[in-house]
Amino acid sequence: MRAEKIIKPANGYLMLFIALLLFFGGIFLIIKQENPIYLIPTIIGFIGFFGFILVNPNTSKVILLFGKYVGTIKENGLYWANPLFRKKTISLRASNFDSERLKVNDKLGNPVMISTILVWRVTNTYKAAFDVDNYENFVRVQTDAAVRKLASMYPYDNFADEGVDEDITLRSSVNEVSEALEKELEERLSIAGIEVLEARIGYLAYAQEIASAMLKRQQATAIVAARHKIVQGAVEMVEMALEELNKKQIVELDEERKAAMVSNLLVILCGDKEASPVVNTGTLNH
Repeated sequence: MRAEKIIKPANGYLMLFIALLLFFGGIFLIIKQENPIYLIPTIIGFIGFFGFILVNPNTSKVILLFGKYVGTIKENGLYWANPLFRKKTISLRASNFDSERLKVNDKLGNPVMISTILVWRVTNTYKAAFDVDNYENFVRVQTDAAVRKLASMYPYDNFADEGVDEDITLRSSVNEVSEALEKELEERLSIAGIEVLEARIGYLAYAQEIASAMLKRQQATAIVAARHKIVQGAVEMVEMALEELNKKQIVELDEERKAAMVSNLLVILCGDKEASPVVNTGTLNH
């Protein structure tokens, strides 16, 4: 048998009454009748006390008889079964697992520190009890392996200077990365009868040895992108100014004067500091 089997043993409250009746009734009859034959029901009642099984809410009991799987009790309550049964408790509650911060290499080979938060629970008690040695330790090991594989599949971030143009990155694509992590963990943990409720990145950063250099690189990339936007806007404004001057015939400019005007406007619009105006009281030629 390699499948979970749900069982429901005898009512524990009824058997508790019977066990108490046999145990104390036998003692009473031994004292009153002074006959050792009544020791038999006393012993039977005493042995019966070892057959009680208490199942708390959201827990289960896996039942074994001499190494053979008998079944699983999932419904909470007090039950009674063969006193020779061996009981193993497996929790059905949702559990949180916050992995340690691992140093792994992303798709570009950059070392990053990464950890994950996993919410899981046991759905198949047979697989959790018998298909893996320790299902809780199995979750920890497989989660670390899945995180290492995930980090190697995606870059930490996009860098235009390296020609990297990935749609999914570890830093910006949180939902996509979480979905990929959940799918990877579901495949790995299904062997232990474990359901993945949620998996997401809990911590993500560059490793300490390259964190400072990568921060400068990100700042430089942001500055270049901002400058590109400023220059693009400045060129559009200069083009609009020349068109309006030409359209309204406010002043006629030859190519040399247009070049000078374009140069001055670009300096003003693209400069970091405010320009100091110079008032020309003469002609355009002086």
